Amino acid sequence: MRAFCACLVAFFLAAAPAASQQFTTLKGHGGPVMGIAVNDDTGQVATASFDNSVGLWEARSPTWLEGHKAAVNTVAFAGPGKLISAADDFSILVWDTKSGSKTRLEGHKGKVMGLAVAPDRQTLASASWDGTIGIWPMDGGTPRFLEGHDGPVNSVAFGQDGVLYSASADGTLRIWDTASNSDRVLINQGFGINRLLVGPNDSWLAYGAVDGVTRVIDARSGDELNDFSLDRRPILALAYHAPSRQLAAGDGHGFIMIIDTESWQIVRDFRAMQRGPVWALAFSDDGQNVLAAGLSDLVFSWPVAMLDEFDPAGGEERSFLRDPDEMPNGERQFMRKCSICHALTPPPTRKAGPSLYGIFGRRAGTLPDYSYSPTLQNADIIWTDKTIDALFDMGPDHYIPGSKMPMQRIMAKSDRQDLITYLRKATAIKEN
Repeated sequence: MRAFCACLVAFFLAAAPAASQQFTTLKGHGGPVMGIAVNDDTGQVATASFDNSVGLWEARSPTWLEGHKAAVNTVAFAGPGKLISAADDFSILVWDTKSGSKTRLEGHKGKVMGLAVAPDRQTLASASWDGTIGIWPMDGGTPRFLEGHDGPVNSVAFGQDGVLYSASADGTLRIWDTASNSDRVLINQGFGINRLLVGPNDSWLAYGAVDGVTRVIDARSGDELNDFSLDRRPILALAYHAPSRQLAAGDGHGFIMIIDTESWQIVRDFRAMQRGPVWALAFSDDGQNVLAAGLSDLVFSWPVAMLDEFDPAGGEERSFLRDPDEMPNGERQFMRKCSICHALTPPPTRKAGPSLYGIFGRRAGTLPDYSYSPTLQNADIIWTDKTIDALFDMGPDHYIPGSKMPMQRIMAKSDRQDLITYLRKATAIKEN
């Protein structure tokens, strides 16, 4: 029976169009998907990815919106033909989805992690790791920056009558009067808060924190209404579908919990990702599917009504779910240290970093059509066993100071050697 179910899941994943009551995937990004948004008016899906790109999906066909210079963290629709994205490059881009043209909003001095569009669609709010909240007139006027948090701001959400809520790594959730720029602490729960969202008519507010807390509070008094905290941490994603009254929470263990906000009962709790966290969540426009993404470069769409009938993580075709402990050590080192940014296939790829195909003997910073940092463009490094070993022994920040490569090391020499042996085989140029 389990083999039959796995085959049926494989069929849906491979063949189904992006419609409700069917398993399906959105495939094309070159790195983990960090944010998902669904246009309630049209059902169109937008995705934000570590590959620096925004995907705009018609069924399962993407249009790529390029303009960010670093990982894109979040996306939000802002009315007909308008999409907003924010990224690690400190910028916000407002896209015309029909023409692909964009307007860049600048002013933050840190990563922009959250976006919220006011109910009247006249104002945009942004949450940044510089500790501020940006207030941007959608007509292009001068922005304001609200200060008050003592740490990075992770999430913002508009309520009614000009009220804005913000959540921070400082452990506080604040309520703002955007007309006067005044604020007060609604709660201080001690642990960093990653996500928040506001219920209809400001009747409640839900938030998720790094200690595994998923709580629902009164949106004005801060009084606790419900606690759905489980022994899984951190809470990384929240989504709400008002017509069906469904609230979803995704955590660092790969689980998605779905709550009925009419009865305030957990109605589904399932493991969507066998390996890694749930970073992004959204409901389809009709509320019948939940869309989720994590370490993989895919977006999965699960039919909510069928979650108890199938194991959504089943099927050998889900190769990205392979247990790293079952891989040869060299491949495991690549998966953990390199795979998010680099492909092993010939260029071009959609990965954030250059392809490693044919890397041995290649001079650093010379792969055509990739935008290298000036540091790598001017580096006198040839990639060999010795230089790759040094890169991970010292760490990129010491071996090539000023490069865009993230800071990481492989401490054990045997692990570095296993990685090099694996790369020698996996990146070898294949003769036609």
